[in-house]
Amino acid sequence: MVTVIAKKYVRALLEGKSLENVEGYYKDLHILNDAYNLDKMKNIILSPDIAKSDKFDFIISLLDNCDNRIRNFINILVQNDRIYLLPTICDEIRYQISVRKNEFIGNIITKEAIDSNSKHNIEEKISKKFNSSISLNNIVSDYPGIKIEIEDLGVEISFSINRLKAQMAEHILKAI
Repeated sequence: MVTVIAKKYVRALLEGKSLENVEGYYKDLHILNDAYNLDKMKNIILSPDIAKSDKFDFIISLLDNCDNRIRNFINILVQNDRIYLLPTICDEIRYQISVRKNEFIGNIITKEAIDSNSKHNIEEKISKKFNSSISLNNIVSDYPGIKIEIEDLGVEISFSINRLKAQMAEHILKAI
């Protein structure tokens, strides 16, 4: 439900705006999102004892030089007690920027770090497959295989050693 509400706010904010404007909005809102992640900031913003006008003034004071559209947007969020949507709104704007640029970021999860040549080859092949520019971050974990996740595209590709072993054992047993 929170995501649906945030998407409506983002749609209203970005309607008819250029990529440059959207990136500017994201920059401002990302600064607020980083501050919002601090417990002290949340306590101030979500406190029922502080007037909405004071909350608005405080939030705006965190931004050096913001656009009137962002000022109005933040005012609407504060007046409607929707400032808690800020992290979701930032995620949605980041997604909208990715879609407009046709550039996506994903993760490749492996047990050991992969070399840059292999990573580049994987990025090229996946980019070609999805007709987008895709860059992957290598995350080293205890995953027994390789997993590629591109959240914004809703893609997850995995190759598990354990699953391969199980399938080979099943195939051998069927052959006997």
